[in-house]
Amino acid sequence: MSEYGNDFITLTDEDGNEVELEHLDTLEFDGGTFMAFGIAEPDNDEEMAVVIMQAVEVDGEEMLEEVQDEQLLEEVYGQFLERLEEAEDEEE
Repeated sequence: MSEYGNDFITLTDEDGNEVELEHLDTLEFDGGTFMAFGIAEPDNDEEMAVVIMQAVEVDGEEMLEEVQDEQLLEEVYGQFLERLEEAEDEEE
């Protein structure tokens, strides 16, 4: 996070639906760069969902894509949780 506030991005899915996401954290893991996002304006009924995307280079341009490998996704999610717990411990 920058000291000036949170970062927001708008992603468009294959169906043309747009969703605004709030950047929560970035992690280097297993040779890749992964970013965790939360839905910027979740419905009141919904729990906070975390979306993990991987930064990839396509034709010289950095893009974000879904992590397709379930095992890798679980490992990256675990790393994000560890970082969150460490940050909470430091605050106490």
